[in-house]
Amino acid sequence: DVVETQEHYKSRWRSIWIMYLTMFLSSVGFSIVIMSVWPYLQKIDPTADASFLGWIIASYSIGQMVASPLFGLWSNYRPRREPLVISTAISVAANCLYAYVHVPHSHNKYYMLTARALVGFGAGNVAVVRSYIAGATSLTERTSAMANTSACQAVGFILGPVFQTCFTLIGEEGVTWKFLCLQLNMYTTPVLFGALLGVINIILIFAIFREHRVDDMGRQYKSINSDGEGSDVLDQNTEGSIDHVAVVALNILFFVILFVFAVFETIATPLTMDMYSWTRKEAVFYNGIILSVIGIESVIVFMVVKTLSKKTGERAILHAGLLTVLVGFFILLPWGKKLPNIQWQEIKNNSIPRTAPSEMLAPFWSLPELQLPSNHTAEPVGCPVTQSWCLNTPMIYLAQYISSDVLIGLGYPVCNVMSYTLYSKVLGPKPQGVYMGWLTASGSGARILGPVFVSQIYTHLGPRWAFSLICGVVVVSLLLLEIVYKRLIAFSVRYGRMQE
Repeated sequence: DVVETQEHYKSRWRSIWIMYLTMFLSSVGFSIVIMSVWPYLQKIDPTADASFLGWIIASYSIGQMVASPLFGLWSNYRPRREPLVISTAISVAANCLYAYVHVPHSHNKYYMLTARALVGFGAGNVAVVRSYIAGATSLTERTSAMANTSACQAVGFILGPVFQTCFTLIGEEGVTWKFLCLQLNMYTTPVLFGALLGVINIILIFAIFREHRVDDMGRQYKSINSDGEGSDVLDQNTEGSIDHVAVVALNILFFVILFVFAVFETIATPLTMDMYSWTRKEAVFYNGIILSVIGIESVIVFMVVKTLSKKTGERAILHAGLLTVLVGFFILLPWGKKLPNIQWQEIKNNSIPRTAPSEMLAPFWSLPELQLPSNHTAEPVGCPVTQSWCLNTPMIYLAQYISSDVLIGLGYPVCNVMSYTLYSKVLGPKPQGVYMGWLTASGSGARILGPVFVSQIYTHLGPRWAFSLICGVVVVSLLLLEIVYKRLIAFSVRYGRMQE
């Protein structure tokens, strides 16, 4: 057995920390502009509508879904520094393109679409990051390292909007550098800041990152994409086939986990506006606070599961996480008899906001008297009468909504970390780039389909159908987990090289 030297250990973990940073920057690249995309799109191209905004938001996930298997395949046969640098450079260039989408005289919205798709394409390096961490850690280190990776990703999603908020102080006009045709304002400065972080990341990859591989017991060994660092290393024994049933099952479970969380994020704003008569500004503000708290909760959970998994094992924690998510969505089902406030609309499409319970009880023929003057700018609130279910579906109480948020915020990070950890352990010492690429792609696909699914079901059938179907999906995933439970073991354990 080759004992790992202290120098090798330090170099290995420095490289892993660079991977943590890369994961953090990838999530910041997505979230740093998410709140300002719509007003910026309206400013640069008035022809863009809300449906096109949906394509711009989805383009990031589409780009990542396409790129993840490609970068993963690349990392299997070449030093990982290559796909890491190229993917980060693509993200830097895409952010610069985003800062210049106001310059063309036409088709600006398509330039923005291209920029966001390329940022997502660059974020395909997530597969490379996770495959490297899987190969550079022993089984005992793996859960902790994967939890740290997910925590860095979560912190990036939290801090991105914070950075965006700070840059709003620059204002819409900002400063214009005519010789560069560049406007530094609240829309472009965040992406340029993201590009700067990307450049720093590339420098650190060249300066600090080194290719390291260890087996499940922590002994260093050579691999096909090693860049020749270290001479006293083992040739890894990779005899034995991967359990593809377990691999496919974990891909399906990961898809479900990302799918239900994408549904949760998407439905938060319209649900609270319909149920609690919140205005757009109130819904964005309050849900922003709730999502920030959930983000902090997730980071704490990531830290806790590192210790808990050593006592109970990853499979049991994944099972508990899915059960928690199921309870969270079950709580969201509407019960009781109280209906949500209705946002009435006249034939002339003039909204009549409900201002007091007594007015809602007034005879139908007296409703036109509530109509506001044509120049009134008050925003109509409540559940739109165009959604027929509003007239007969009980409201979801605020206590239900908050309780659900807490439970989903607890269950999602647990499932996220455990699925990645189990996946990497099942794959074992074989190159994991392509497999990690497919796992990342399945998550990206879930983030694309989740919002589409819930927006259609919720609008036409209401929350009872939407959340019942989600509960059904989670129950099926729990049954799948039960079926493959005994197969979700580490490669080395499966072939008797290590004790579980």
